[in-house]
Amino acid sequence: MLKEAITYRIPKDHSVRIVQITDPHLFADPEGHLLGVNTANSFAAVINTIKALNYPADLLLATGDLSQDFSGESYQSFVKAVGPLNLPCHYLPGNHDDPRIMHLHMQGKQIYGQRRILAGNWQIIMLDSTVRGKPGGHLAEEEFAIIRSAIEAVPELHVLLVMHHNPIKVNCAWLDQHWMDNGDEFLQQMAKLPQVKGMLWGHVHQQLDSHYQGEQQSIALMATPSTCIQFKPQSPYFALDVLQPGYRLLELRADGSMLTNVHRIPGERFAPDIQASGY
Repeated sequence: MLKEAITYRIPKDHSVRIVQITDPHLFADPEGHLLGVNTANSFAAVINTIKALNYPADLLLATGDLSQDFSGESYQSFVKAVGPLNLPCHYLPGNHDDPRIMHLHMQGKQIYGQRRILAGNWQIIMLDSTVRGKPGGHLAEEEFAIIRSAIEAVPELHVLLVMHHNPIKVNCAWLDQHWMDNGDEFLQQMAKLPQVKGMLWGHVHQQLDSHYQGEQQSIALMATPSTCIQFKPQSPYFALDVLQPGYRLLELRADGSMLTNVHRIPGERFAPDIQASGY
């Protein structure tokens, strides 16, 4: 049964403006480090940068790996950190999250785990691509059913699909082992649905902006940097990049087109351990 959507009263002829943050990998201990980066500090720096930008956002999307240690405290820290943005925050799990602990501790007046968002001329569908105990992803038939039912409910709306895992490979041999393993099928099926205009994810800790040309339309494909460490693009082996933590802004236009840019915090404040061979 399709669950009720959260609706934001944005006029149909107006754009929907979104901030995406992903992969903060927070710890219970605020001094916790991941490969040389204090993840609480890097996350705070990203939030402060977003706040200073004064982007007129309607929503905040958090696309998984909010925790590194599966602790309730890490999720509570996330909720507290995003509070100053004063935005409705919709989240989904990543492979480093424990969904049960996540839903128990992701509590706040503007924190939402619901799967469907109606805003302006758009429907945003939050998908669960995780497989318990595995770093890679898979989109279960139940998720396909949610997409189909959601589109049937409001077929006139453009659709943005949001998930944690990458449905396409990113030309990093070590990282592409952990993609959404039925990504090809996913893209082929979604390309048959003219409402689907874009796909947005995290997981790969790097920026990617591409398109998939389907039978009905071109689908925008977007991966976003982590708020902590960055993986070096197009590397056959595990390697960290020295680029700073980042986030993505999106403007979903009423006609189904999108404007989007990735932004990073200024300076060179966070330096990962580039000698690391894995995590």
